[in-house]
Amino acid sequence: MATLKQIGAELGLSAATVSRALNGFPEVNKQTVERVREVADRIGYRPNRIAQRLVTGRSNMVGMIIKIRADMSADQTFFEMLTGLTAALGARDVDLVLAVDQDDDPLQPYRKLIERDILDGFLLNAPVPDDPRIAFLREKNIPFVMHGQSAPDVDYACYGIDNAAVSEDAVRLLSSLGHKRIALINGQARYTYAADRLRGFRQAVKAEGLTTPDPFIAQDAETENDGYTKALEMLAGRDGARPTAFVCASTLIAAGVMRAAKDRGLTVPEDVSVIAHDDALPQMKAVSFEPALTVTRAPLRDACAPLANLLVDLVGGATPQQKIDRAELIVRQSTGPVPAQESEPWP
Repeated sequence: MATLKQIGAELGLSAATVSRALNGFPEVNKQTVERVREVADRIGYRPNRIAQRLVTGRSNMVGMIIKIRADMSADQTFFEMLTGLTAALGARDVDLVLAVDQDDDPLQPYRKLIERDILDGFLLNAPVPDDPRIAFLREKNIPFVMHGQSAPDVDYACYGIDNAAVSEDAVRLLSSLGHKRIALINGQARYTYAADRLRGFRQAVKAEGLTTPDPFIAQDAETENDGYTKALEMLAGRDGARPTAFVCASTLIAAGVMRAAKDRGLTVPEDVSVIAHDDALPQMKAVSFEPALTVTRAPLRDACAPLANLLVDLVGGATPQQKIDRAELIVRQSTGPVPAQESEPWP
Protein backbone atom coordinates (compact mmCIF):
# COMPACT_ATOMS: atom_id res chain seq x y z
CA MET A 1 0.00 0.00 0.00
CA ALA A 2 1.33 3.44 -0.97
CA THR A 3 2.54 5.66 1.89
CA LEU A 4 3.40 9.30 2.59
CA LYS A 5 7.08 8.35 2.72
CA GLN A 6 6.94 6.95 -0.82
CA ILE A 7 5.40 10.17 -2.14
CA GLY A 8 8.00 12.22 -0.24
CA ALA A 9 10.90 10.10 -1.50
CA GLU A 10 9.84 10.61 -5.12
CA LEU A 11 9.50 14.38 -4.69
CA GLY A 12 12.33 14.99 -2.23
CA LEU A 13 9.90 16.13 0.48
CA SER A 14 9.41 15.07 4.08
CA ALA A 15 6.39 12.93 5.00
CA ALA A 16 5.15 15.82 7.15
CA THR A 17 5.18 18.21 4.17
CA VAL A 18 3.37 15.65 2.03
CA SER A 19 0.72 15.24 4.73
CA ARG A 20 0.19 18.99 5.01
CA ALA A 21 -0.08 19.29 1.22
CA LEU A 22 -2.70 16.55 1.02
CA ASN A 23 -4.68 18.04 3.89
CA GLY A 24 -4.83 21.55 2.47
CA PHE A 25 -2.64 23.42 4.94
CA PRO A 26 -2.17 27.02 3.72
CA GLU A 27 1.61 27.14 4.34
CA VAL A 28 2.19 24.65 1.50
CA ASN A 29 2.36 26.45 -1.83
CA LYS A 30 -0.04 25.58 -4.65
CA GLN A 31 2.65 24.12 -6.94
CA THR A 32 3.80 21.69 -4.26
CA VAL A 33 0.22 20.66 -3.50
CA GLU A 34 -0.39 19.89 -7.17
CA ARG A 35 2.82 17.85 -7.44
CA VAL A 36 1.98 15.86 -4.32
CA ARG A 37 -1.56 15.13 -5.43
CA GLU A 38 -0.40 14.06 -8.88
CA VAL A 39 2.02 11.52 -7.42
CA ALA A 40 -0.53 10.37 -4.83
CA ASP A 41 -3.08 9.68 -7.58
CA ARG A 42 -0.52 7.93 -9.77
CA ILE A 43 0.73 5.52 -7.12
CA GLY A 44 -2.74 4.96 -5.63
CA TYR A 45 -2.25 6.57 -2.23
CA ARG A 46 -5.33 6.53 -0.01
CA PRO A 47 -5.33 8.48 3.29
CA ASN A 48 -5.93 6.83 6.64
CA ARG A 49 -9.14 8.51 7.76
CA ILE A 50 -8.37 8.18 11.48
CA ALA A 51 -4.88 9.65 11.12
CA GLN A 52 -6.24 12.35 8.83
CA ARG A 53 -8.77 13.43 11.43
CA LEU A 54 -6.07 13.72 14.08
CA VAL A 55 -4.22 16.14 11.81
CA THR A 56 -7.10 18.19 10.35
CA GLY A 57 -9.95 17.69 12.79
CA ARG A 58 -12.04 16.34 9.90
CA SER A 59 -12.87 12.78 8.86
CA ASN A 60 -13.80 13.60 5.24
CA MET A 61 -17.01 11.66 5.79
CA VAL A 62 -20.53 13.09 5.69
CA GLY A 63 -23.84 11.46 6.53
CA MET A 64 -27.26 11.10 5.00
CA ILE A 65 -30.30 9.58 6.72
CA ILE A 66 -32.64 7.56 4.50
CA LYS A 67 -36.31 7.28 5.47
CA ILE A 68 -37.76 3.82 4.82
CA ARG A 69 -41.49 3.35 4.48
CA ALA A 70 -43.44 0.85 6.55
CA ASP A 71 -43.53 -1.53 3.57
CA MET A 72 -39.69 -1.40 3.51
CA SER A 73 -39.56 0.27 0.11
CA ALA A 74 -37.35 3.31 -0.43
CA ASP A 75 -38.34 6.31 -2.51
CA GLN A 76 -37.85 5.63 -6.23
CA THR A 77 -35.48 8.60 -6.44
CA PHE A 78 -33.12 7.19 -3.81
CA PHE A 79 -30.71 5.30 -6.05
CA GLU A 80 -30.47 8.16 -8.53
CA MET A 81 -29.46 10.54 -5.75
CA LEU A 82 -27.17 8.00 -4.08
CA THR A 83 -25.20 7.40 -7.26
CA GLY A 84 -24.82 11.09 -8.03
CA LEU A 85 -23.93 12.16 -4.50
CA THR A 86 -21.36 9.40 -4.06
CA ALA A 87 -19.63 10.42 -7.29
CA ALA A 88 -19.75 14.16 -6.53
CA LEU A 89 -18.42 13.73 -2.98
CA GLY A 90 -15.79 11.27 -4.18
CA ALA A 91 -14.46 13.95 -6.53
CA ARG A 92 -13.77 16.03 -3.40
CA ASP A 93 -12.24 13.01 -1.57
CA VAL A 94 -15.21 12.75 0.78
CA ASP A 95 -17.11 9.54 1.62
CA LEU A 96 -20.87 9.27 2.09
CA VAL A 97 -22.14 7.37 5.14
CA LEU A 98 -25.77 6.21 4.99
CA ALA A 99 -28.10 5.35 7.86
CA VAL A 100 -31.71 4.23 7.89
CA ASP A 101 -34.45 6.09 9.74
CA GLN A 102 -37.17 3.74 10.98
CA ASP A 103 -37.92 5.72 14.14
CA ASP A 104 -40.90 7.89 15.00
CA ASP A 105 -38.47 10.51 16.29
CA PRO A 106 -36.91 12.26 13.24
CA LEU A 107 -33.89 13.33 15.31
CA GLN A 108 -32.94 9.95 16.75
CA PRO A 109 -30.80 8.71 13.83
CA TYR A 110 -28.90 12.02 13.85
CA ARG A 111 -28.27 11.70 17.60
CA LYS A 112 -26.83 8.23 17.11
CA LEU A 113 -24.40 9.29 14.38
CA ILE A 114 -23.34 12.46 16.21
CA GLU A 115 -22.59 10.42 19.35
CA ARG A 116 -20.14 8.34 17.32
CA ASP A 117 -18.28 11.54 16.37
CA ILE A 118 -17.24 10.28 12.94
CA LEU A 119 -18.92 12.73 10.54
CA ASP A 120 -18.09 16.23 9.37
CA GLY A 121 -21.65 17.13 8.41
CA PHE A 122 -24.98 16.01 6.96
CA LEU A 123 -26.92 16.13 3.71
CA LEU A 124 -30.61 16.61 4.49
CA ASN A 125 -33.47 15.82 2.13
CA ALA A 126 -37.27 15.90 2.15
CA PRO A 127 -37.67 19.10 4.22
CA VAL A 128 -40.90 19.77 6.09
CA PRO A 129 -42.22 23.09 7.44
CA ASP A 130 -40.46 24.00 10.71
CA ASP A 131 -38.10 21.08 10.13
CA PRO A 132 -36.77 20.05 13.58
CA ARG A 133 -33.45 18.82 12.14
CA ILE A 134 -32.37 22.40 11.40
CA ALA A 135 -32.50 23.67 14.99
CA PHE A 136 -31.05 20.40 16.29
CA LEU A 137 -27.97 20.40 14.04
CA ARG A 138 -27.40 24.12 14.63
CA GLU A 139 -27.49 23.54 18.38
CA LYS A 140 -24.86 20.81 17.96
CA ASN A 141 -22.81 23.07 15.64
CA ILE A 142 -22.89 20.42 12.90
CA PRO A 143 -22.65 21.67 9.28
CA PHE A 144 -25.50 20.63 6.97
CA VAL A 145 -26.88 21.32 3.51
CA MET A 146 -30.56 20.87 2.67
CA HIS A 147 -31.86 19.54 -0.64
CA GLY A 148 -34.77 21.94 -0.93
CA GLN A 149 -36.02 24.41 1.66
CA SER A 150 -38.22 24.26 4.73
CA ALA A 151 -39.57 27.76 3.96
CA PRO A 152 -39.42 30.27 1.07
CA ASP A 153 -36.59 32.30 2.67
CA VAL A 154 -33.90 30.52 4.70
CA ASP A 155 -30.42 31.36 5.96
CA TYR A 156 -28.89 27.87 5.90
CA ALA A 157 -27.03 26.19 3.05
CA CYS A 158 -29.40 24.67 0.51
CA TYR A 159 -29.85 23.76 -3.13
CA GLY A 160 -33.08 23.02 -4.94
CA ILE A 161 -35.64 24.19 -7.46
CA ASP A 162 -38.38 26.82 -7.28
CA ASN A 163 -41.33 24.50 -6.64
CA ALA A 164 -43.93 27.26 -6.68
CA ALA A 165 -42.71 28.17 -10.17
CA VAL A 166 -43.11 24.53 -11.26
CA SER A 167 -46.88 24.87 -10.82
CA GLU A 168 -46.99 28.46 -12.08
CA ASP A 169 -45.31 27.55 -15.38
CA ALA A 170 -47.62 24.57 -15.86
CA VAL A 171 -50.79 26.58 -15.22
CA ARG A 172 -49.70 29.43 -17.47
CA LEU A 173 -49.02 27.03 -20.35
CA LEU A 174 -52.40 25.33 -19.96
CA SER A 175 -54.20 28.67 -19.66
CA SER A 176 -52.51 29.87 -22.85
CA LEU A 177 -54.02 26.83 -24.57
CA GLY A 178 -57.50 27.90 -23.45
CA HIS A 179 -57.92 25.53 -20.49
CA LYS A 180 -60.13 26.91 -17.72
CA ARG A 181 -60.73 23.70 -15.77
CA ILE A 182 -57.28 22.70 -14.50
CA ALA A 183 -56.85 20.03 -11.82
CA LEU A 184 -53.84 19.39 -9.58
CA ILE A 185 -52.67 15.98 -8.36
CA ASN A 186 -49.98 16.88 -5.86
CA GLY A 187 -47.41 14.98 -3.79
CA GLN A 188 -47.31 14.30 -0.05
CA ALA A 189 -48.74 17.34 1.70
CA ARG A 190 -46.41 17.07 4.71
CA TYR A 191 -43.38 17.99 2.59
CA THR A 192 -42.48 21.58 1.79
CA TYR A 193 -42.11 20.97 -1.95
CA ALA A 194 -45.79 19.93 -2.15
CA ALA A 195 -46.90 22.94 -0.10
CA ASP A 196 -44.91 25.20 -2.43
CA ARG A 197 -46.43 23.62 -5.53
CA LEU A 198 -49.93 23.97 -4.13
CA ARG A 199 -49.21 27.62 -3.30
CA GLY A 200 -47.84 28.23 -6.80
CA PHE A 201 -50.84 26.49 -8.36
CA ARG A 202 -53.37 28.60 -6.46
CA GLN A 203 -51.47 31.81 -7.20
CA ALA A 204 -51.24 31.02 -10.93
CA VAL A 205 -54.89 29.99 -11.23
CA LYS A 206 -55.94 33.23 -9.55
CA ALA A 207 -53.58 35.30 -11.73
CA GLU A 208 -55.14 33.75 -14.85
CA GLY A 209 -58.61 34.71 -13.63
CA LEU A 210 -59.61 31.08 -13.02
CA THR A 211 -60.75 28.96 -10.10
CA THR A 212 -60.28 25.31 -9.17
CA PRO A 213 -62.86 23.74 -6.85
CA ASP A 214 -61.49 21.77 -3.90
CA PRO A 215 -62.53 18.34 -5.32
CA PHE A 216 -60.13 18.91 -8.19
CA ILE A 217 -57.09 19.47 -6.00
CA ALA A 218 -55.74 16.15 -4.73
CA GLN A 219 -52.90 15.71 -2.25
CA ASP A 220 -50.71 12.82 -1.06
CA ALA A 221 -50.27 11.07 -4.39
CA GLU A 222 -47.08 9.04 -4.82
CA THR A 223 -47.65 6.16 -7.21
CA GLU A 224 -49.06 5.57 -10.67
CA ASN A 225 -52.08 3.96 -9.02
CA ASP A 226 -52.64 7.12 -6.95
CA GLY A 227 -52.69 9.17 -10.13
CA TYR A 228 -55.05 6.69 -11.76
CA THR A 229 -57.62 6.53 -8.96
CA LYS A 230 -57.66 10.28 -8.29
CA ALA A 231 -57.94 11.19 -11.99
CA LEU A 232 -60.58 8.51 -12.57
CA GLU A 233 -62.76 10.06 -9.88
CA MET A 234 -62.28 13.59 -11.19
CA LEU A 235 -63.05 12.54 -14.77
CA ALA A 236 -66.28 10.80 -13.69
CA GLY A 237 -67.99 14.20 -13.48
CA ARG A 238 -69.70 13.51 -10.16
CA ASP A 239 -68.50 16.88 -8.82
CA GLY A 240 -69.61 18.82 -11.86
CA ALA A 241 -67.83 19.41 -15.16
CA ARG A 242 -64.66 17.35 -15.50
CA PRO A 243 -61.17 18.86 -15.79
CA THR A 244 -59.76 19.45 -19.24
CA ALA A 245 -56.17 19.49 -17.97
CA PHE A 246 -54.08 17.99 -15.17
CA VAL A 247 -50.95 19.24 -13.43
CA CYS A 248 -49.16 16.25 -11.90
CA ALA A 249 -46.47 16.15 -9.21
CA SER A 250 -44.44 13.49 -11.06
CA THR A 251 -44.20 11.52 -14.27
CA LEU A 252 -45.30 8.44 -12.34
CA ILE A 253 -48.54 10.14 -11.34
CA ALA A 254 -48.99 11.40 -14.90
CA ALA A 255 -48.79 7.83 -16.19
CA GLY A 256 -51.76 6.98 -13.98
CA VAL A 257 -53.69 10.04 -15.14
CA MET A 258 -53.18 9.13 -18.79
CA ARG A 259 -54.34 5.58 -18.10
CA ALA A 260 -57.45 6.91 -16.33
CA ALA A 261 -58.26 9.17 -19.29
CA LYS A 262 -58.02 6.21 -21.64
CA ASP A 263 -60.31 4.12 -19.44
CA ARG A 264 -62.83 6.96 -19.49
CA GLY A 265 -62.76 6.92 -23.30
CA LEU A 266 -60.79 10.16 -23.52
CA THR A 267 -57.77 10.93 -25.67
CA VAL A 268 -54.63 12.87 -24.66
CA PRO A 269 -54.32 15.72 -25.66
CA GLU A 270 -57.46 15.99 -27.81
CA ASP A 271 -59.79 15.66 -24.81
CA VAL A 272 -57.47 16.06 -21.81
CA SER A 273 -54.06 17.72 -21.50
CA VAL A 274 -51.47 16.41 -19.03
CA ILE A 275 -48.31 18.06 -17.71
CA ALA A 276 -46.00 16.77 -14.97
CA HIS A 277 -42.82 17.56 -13.11
CA ASP A 278 -39.97 15.37 -14.34
CA ASP A 279 -36.98 14.43 -12.15
CA ALA A 280 -35.50 12.69 -15.23
CA LEU A 281 -35.39 9.22 -13.71
CA PRO A 282 -34.04 6.54 -16.08
CA GLN A 283 -36.98 4.19 -15.46
CA MET A 284 -39.66 6.80 -16.25
CA LYS A 285 -38.67 8.76 -19.36
CA ALA A 286 -41.26 11.43 -20.14
CA VAL A 287 -40.28 11.53 -23.81
CA SER A 288 -41.19 7.83 -24.10
CA PHE A 289 -44.81 8.34 -23.00
CA GLU A 290 -47.51 7.95 -25.64
CA PRO A 291 -48.01 10.77 -26.39
CA ALA A 292 -44.72 12.28 -25.23
CA LEU A 293 -45.25 14.08 -21.91
CA THR A 294 -45.00 17.85 -21.46
CA VAL A 295 -42.92 18.51 -18.35
CA THR A 296 -41.18 20.95 -16.09
CA ARG A 297 -37.80 19.24 -16.00
CA ALA A 298 -35.11 19.34 -13.30
CA PRO A 299 -32.97 16.17 -13.25
CA LEU A 300 -32.24 14.97 -9.72
CA ARG A 301 -28.73 14.09 -10.82
CA ASP A 302 -28.09 17.78 -11.49
CA ALA A 303 -28.60 18.54 -7.79
CA CYS A 304 -25.87 16.15 -6.60
CA ALA A 305 -22.74 18.15 -7.43
CA PRO A 306 -24.06 21.45 -6.03
CA LEU A 307 -25.19 19.75 -2.82
CA ALA A 308 -21.86 17.96 -2.40
CA ASN A 309 -19.79 21.06 -3.10
CA LEU A 310 -21.88 23.26 -0.80
CA LEU A 311 -21.40 20.82 2.08
CA VAL A 312 -17.68 20.25 1.54
CA ASP A 313 -17.10 24.01 1.31
CA LEU A 314 -19.23 24.58 4.43
CA VAL A 315 -17.23 22.01 6.40
CA GLY A 316 -14.12 23.85 5.25
CA GLY A 317 -15.37 27.11 6.75
CA ALA A 318 -17.25 28.74 3.86
CA THR A 319 -20.31 30.92 4.40
CA PRO A 320 -23.64 29.08 3.92
CA GLN A 321 -24.93 29.56 0.39
CA GLN A 322 -28.46 29.21 -1.02
CA LYS A 323 -29.04 28.32 -4.66
CA ILE A 324 -32.52 27.84 -6.12
CA ASP A 325 -32.88 27.03 -9.83
CA ARG A 326 -35.94 27.19 -12.04
CA ALA A 327 -37.08 24.01 -13.75
CA GLU A 328 -37.06 23.95 -17.54
CA LEU A 329 -40.43 23.86 -19.29
CA ILE A 330 -40.44 21.34 -22.16
CA VAL A 331 -43.61 21.32 -24.29
CA ARG A 332 -44.38 18.00 -25.97
CA GLN A 333 -47.46 16.26 -27.33
CA SER A 334 -49.47 15.63 -24.12
CA THR A 335 -50.73 19.22 -24.01
CA GLY A 336 -52.94 20.84 -26.61
CA PRO A 337 -55.76 23.37 -27.11
CA VAL A 338 -58.88 22.93 -25.01
CA PRO A 339 -61.72 21.21 -26.90
CA ALA A 340 -64.19 23.83 -28.13
CA GLN A 341 -67.10 22.13 -26.38
CA GLU A 342 -65.17 22.12 -23.06
CA SER A 343 -63.96 25.72 -23.06
CA GLU A 344 -66.24 26.98 -20.29
CA PRO A 345 -64.92 27.38 -16.71
CA TRP A 346 -66.25 25.44 -13.77
CA PRO A 347 -69.72 26.60 -12.64
